[in-house]
Amino acid sequence: MLKPAAIIGQVVLYGAFAAFIGYFATSPTYKQIPDDVSLIKLSISHLGERNCRKRTPEELEKMPRNMRAPLDCPRERSDIKLEVDLDGKPLYQTVMHPTGVYKDGVSTTYKRFELKSGVHQLSVRMSDNVAVAGFPFVKEAQITLKPAQVMVIDFNPDKGGLFFR
Repeated sequence: MLKPAAIIGQVVLYGAFAAFIGYFATSPTYKQIPDDVSLIKLSISHLGERNCRKRTPEELEKMPRNMRAPLDCPRERSDIKLEVDLDGKPLYQTVMHPTGVYKDGVSTTYKRFELKSGVHQLSVRMSDNVAVAGFPFVKEAQITLKPAQVMVIDFNPDKGGLFFR
């Protein structure tokens, strides 16, 4: 049997521990970013294009009938070139390389940018085939960021490419 002093001691210690946990669960208040700052998160995962070439009729004739595919597509995927400009100045530029032993996997980038809240001009350009000049995916917009707002730059080819949310 426990003595009354032991029970009182346990209640006091458990109570002190609960008060300690309760205090640090709510105080001091934590702010991820300052009050006058907004956050832009760039998160893109995409498969680069394959650089296929069309086989000539002579090449097809030399091949067995069951192997006569008109296109020769290597397993390797292209690098992805990405550029982000904010208010007319370069903010981020990168070339994303495909993952995997055979360079046939997805190319991924994640970056976060803290900036002052307000109106900004944002421009994002992406090319998923570096063998082709230019950027087939471009998104430009004037954005208004509120204090502590988080905006995400994402890519989805089924939804038209680059988008802001």
